[in-house]
Amino acid sequence: MNRIRGIAGRSLAAAVWVALTSVSLAAQTARPDDVATIDGIIAAYYEVISGPAGEAADVARDRSLHHPEAWVSIAGVGADGAPTVRVVSLDEYHGDAGPRSQAFWEWETDRVVQRSGNMAHVWSSYASAREPDGEPFATGVNSITLFHDGDRWWIMGWMFDSSAG
Repeated sequence: MNRIRGIAGRSLAAAVWVALTSVSLAAQTARPDDVATIDGIIAAYYEVISGPAGEAADVARDRSLHHPEAWVSIAGVGADGAPTVRVVSLDEYHGDAGPRSQAFWEWETDRVVQRSGNMAHVWSSYASAREPDGEPFATGVNSITLFHDGDRWWIMGWMFDSSAG
């Protein structure tokens, strides 16, 4: 047998993965109201990216909403007119997390939720403007996948189409 056995018959690699994952999840302390309900996590999802020019998005709060393995997908259309998709980590999405050059406010306008056990899928329609409740310059739909771990909701990933709206 080539495997070294660890805790409860698991391979050493599996035991290490479980330990690291548990530490990562515990290290991401979230505001209880942000993650207790689907309503709470979706409200926080929009709040963290909205704000005035010169202020950065609340990246720490955003990380507390997302599972450590969360992904972000941005669909669009390439120069040749063909559909494209780019999948990045949350850190790649935030980049340098510097201050916004322009005010950006985004809010939910409609929602459809499908839930099965501890997972949920949210189709969240949104509007984007340069001031709170201002005239939208863009609208669209976010496709958000959520997981409930028995204690809280996590954003596992989300996707939007940059060519829509």
